[in-house]
Amino acid sequence: MGDKILYTTLLTGCLVGVILLFFVVSIIRYHRRYVRLQRDRILAEVTILENERKRIAGDLHDSLGPLLSTVKLNMGSIETENVFERQVLEKSGKYIDEIISNMREISYNLLPISLERKGLLEAVKEFIGHLNGTAPVRIQLHCWKEIAIPKEKEIHVFRMVQEIVHNTIKHSGARHLHIGISHESNRLLVMTKDDGHGFDAQKARETSGGLGLRSLESRAEILRGTLSIESKPQEGTRYYIEIPL
Repeated sequence: MGDKILYTTLLTGCLVGVILLFFVVSIIRYHRRYVRLQRDRILAEVTILENERKRIAGDLHDSLGPLLSTVKLNMGSIETENVFERQVLEKSGKYIDEIISNMREISYNLLPISLERKGLLEAVKEFIGHLNGTAPVRIQLHCWKEIAIPKEKEIHVFRMVQEIVHNTIKHSGARHLHIGISHESNRLLVMTKDDGHGFDAQKARETSGGLGLRSLESRAEILRGTLSIESKPQEGTRYYIEIPL
């Protein structure tokens, strides 16, 4: 009788264990599938956004730019002896120049042509060169060798560098920002360091002002990479990005 009770107890325990194991495995599989679907959804949304940016940048550069230049050229060919009319034409020409300059700036922010033509490193160099001398932060790029990464990953890495730089300029109060990019053992490493006042990363994630930080994390997830942040008040901020290639 005792052996039968022991056998029944063991059998019941095994069945409960199997059922629990089934539920645990199901939960793990569901979680993995959920994470994969979330990553695919984010990738699809970001891809649509980048394609739209590329289209708009192309329209500005290839269509609107030449059209404005033609308008200015035609205005320059108008001859008049009326002083007031000449002044109006001169002012209009200056306004068109300003529009063309602003349009190029917008087009560049949407999609740097150098990224399409020359790759990630040249695009980052151009981006930094564009800011140095106008931004309150002195930016230095450290890269010791050529970087070759898949085209579909270049735009995400560039956007991440762009976001870090903009965050540093807007919020850090830093005077210097160092950016290091290297390619080692089938992985891309991006490291940045500034001498600003630092911030609470967790608190930033929980506020509406943390959209830039969440964007960085989303792009790192899309690339199946990792993003880590070290920041303390008055001790500056360090970003570490690792992307498998």
